Amino acid sequence: MDWSTLAAPSATRAVYRILNMDCPMEEALIRKKLATVPGITGLTFNLMQRVLTVEHELPSTASIEAALKAIDMTPEPLDAAEGATAVFAVSGMDCPTEERLIRKALEGLPGLLGFEIDLMQRHVRVRHEPAALPVITAALEGLDMGARLLEGTTQAHDAIPAPRIPWKRLAVAGGFAALSEILELIQHWGARPFGLDMASWSVGGWPVLTLLPLCCALIAILLSGLTTYRKGWLAVSNLDLNINALMSVAVTGAVLIGQFPEAAMVMVLFNVSEAIEAKALDRARNAIKDLLALAPDTATVLREDGSWQEADIRTVAVGSRVRVRPGEKIALDGLVLDGRSLVDQSPITGESMPVEKQAGDTVYAGTLNTSGSFEFRVTAAATDSTLARIIHAVEEAQGSRAPMQRFVDTFARYYTPAVFLVALLAALVPPLFLGSAWTDAIYTALVILVIGCPCALVISTPVSIVSGMAAATRYGILIKGGMFLEQGRRLDCLALDKTGTLTHGKPRQTDCLCTGQEDEAAVRSLAASLAARSDHPVSGAIAQAALADHIPLQDVDDFTALPGQGVSGIMAGRRWYLGNRALAASLGRYPAALDERISRLEQQGKTVVALVGDNGIRALLAVADTLKASSLEAVRELKALGVTTVMLTGDNEHTAAAIARQVGVDSFKAGLLPADKLAVIEELEARGHKVGMVGDGINDAPALARADVGFAMAGNGTDTAIETADVALMDDDLRKIPRFIRLSRATFAILVQNITLALGVKALFFALTFTGHATMWMAVFADVGTALLVVANGLRAMRQ
Repeated sequence: MDWSTLAAPSATRAVYRILNMDCPMEEALIRKKLATVPGITGLTFNLMQRVLTVEHELPSTASIEAALKAIDMTPEPLDAAEGATAVFAVSGMDCPTEERLIRKALEGLPGLLGFEIDLMQRHVRVRHEPAALPVITAALEGLDMGARLLEGTTQAHDAIPAPRIPWKRLAVAGGFAALSEILELIQHWGARPFGLDMASWSVGGWPVLTLLPLCCALIAILLSGLTTYRKGWLAVSNLDLNINALMSVAVTGAVLIGQFPEAAMVMVLFNVSEAIEAKALDRARNAIKDLLALAPDTATVLREDGSWQEADIRTVAVGSRVRVRPGEKIALDGLVLDGRSLVDQSPITGESMPVEKQAGDTVYAGTLNTSGSFEFRVTAAATDSTLARIIHAVEEAQGSRAPMQRFVDTFARYYTPAVFLVALLAALVPPLFLGSAWTDAIYTALVILVIGCPCALVISTPVSIVSGMAAATRYGILIKGGMFLEQGRRLDCLALDKTGTLTHGKPRQTDCLCTGQEDEAAVRSLAASLAARSDHPVSGAIAQAALADHIPLQDVDDFTALPGQGVSGIMAGRRWYLGNRALAASLGRYPAALDERISRLEQQGKTVVALVGDNGIRALLAVADTLKASSLEAVRELKALGVTTVMLTGDNEHTAAAIARQVGVDSFKAGLLPADKLAVIEELEARGHKVGMVGDGINDAPALARADVGFAMAGNGTDTAIETADVALMDDDLRKIPRFIRLSRATFAILVQNITLALGVKALFFALTFTGHATMWMAVFADVGTALLVVANGLRAMRQ
């Protein structure tokens, strides 16, 4: 049963970090063990983060943790160890006396994991189990010191701790293995080192040159391989075969048939390779670490008494005023209130040049203030900043499996038992049926076991995918899963929304043509009053123009949005409509006489909306948007990549044609409602295209969800579009899409190279083994070398 796809809606979630969970072999072992625990309803593995999520209906997690410990997996509960944090402001805490009272009140509370008291800031930070917060709050409030909760529970995003590698022990083990080999060579060649006839020495009837290599080999094996034996035994006792089991059998078999030095060196080399591989993998696993280091831990905050003080960013409330000096990193998301500066936003948006910031502009946590000084109002808590959401999305994406990765994991699951079976047959069939020597057959079987290590194969995909996603994040492209990175290479058609995607989405009103008795100020007041309540860019332009000309707005009752057409509302007791030609036609109030005037405006690339009252159209308002310079370049790059482009817009045919000509798209569809955009995507897919969709608004969400890969303009896009999309462009630069496609193709090429290399080396050494030309030394070197080459090649994706 594939638990990764199942989860009971009412189940409780337990999240663990397991430091010795590194590859699908350990995942398979954990799955098999937890399958014996009743009450578990779902498992989700994130091997790159070493995180296991268990959905269960158990009264406690004791049985889960006991099962994990039984297979030598040490579960570290994330909720308890790292995450649940609350910060209290205690206004009545002024001296150590109050501090001692607080300590006495908190110590021993059930569910409290630890606390820190900052007397200068009058803050108490507590770490706790989620259910314990009410008890802690009550205890502090009972002291009557004015305790006030500043922030609720949060999940800390710490870098992944790497297990300690016993390099010294491995070095000593390597020395004993080398000594065993030297003594073996002395015996083999009959050498007399320093004139000593060691061949004649014996202890208790045992030749020294037989006993010493054995002792040195056993010391080397014990120093380097106890962990391997323990893991191998746990796997076998749970009816599972992994590389540790294969290596344990191979080394033990080599000792039993008298290949002492080879057994020792194989075990040492295996564990050294595991250590080097782990270090290399940590580069990919901790790709998120650079993101974690972006935001500073403190910010300079304006206090109630007018002073500026350094404060932990986790204690800074939304709405606080923060000051940033030249050269400082911005600690929190906010809106500039005063001052002017240039800000390097490249860590978040991937923009190569600093961006000018002044009053009213948005700044992001983790970006660098390069020149001037300014003050801003905090718009999001530290745990909800753009940077925090990027980190969370990257962590989620690292846990997802691309289709190729799922295939490789499934292949490896059957590959290892198959190798064990082949080795068993190689050990038994030749002596029993072909008259071969038992020692030769067993040695061949042991070489097969060493060759059977699937590590290079199973790490070939995740290291490539995660490296590719890390590279994308560096360029301001947030990919929500490995499957989308893999899918990007297949795209051959891209549908693009017009407003806010190809254009700036900040149109301005250019014309107002009155068609009735009202004067221009009156109709603009009516139109702007309706437009001010809409979030459409065209409406925004009409409202902004009225405000700029000091035209008063009216009260609107019964305001209604009409998707794909416009809006309506009641003003001064009369129903008014503001919308496109389709809205006027549906109301039966569209006179054909206006066609020529509307067409003339539309042919200039302007969008025309009509103000409609009881007596028909009272005014025509024209709005023009400007193309992004990056849009033209992006379309050219997409064509060079062989990707067909089609523009989708709810705008009229004439305006759409004008914009399409300017930007150079292959085709366009105009006058589309949200359902129509979805239908276009479905039609393109029905023709056999792999379709991407780019959009920024709520009306794009259905098409974004339906496309093979949905791209959201995260800079100015709606939350709905960003949540629905598979890839977010952090600075709304369309040139990131061809970069994404190139990155996807490069990552897939690396992935194929890795799989081909891993399987090719296995096939070669299987052939060498059955022709009698392979040794255990050669096998372990080939496996180690292949694994390291695969990791190094996979990390190349970071440099794309």
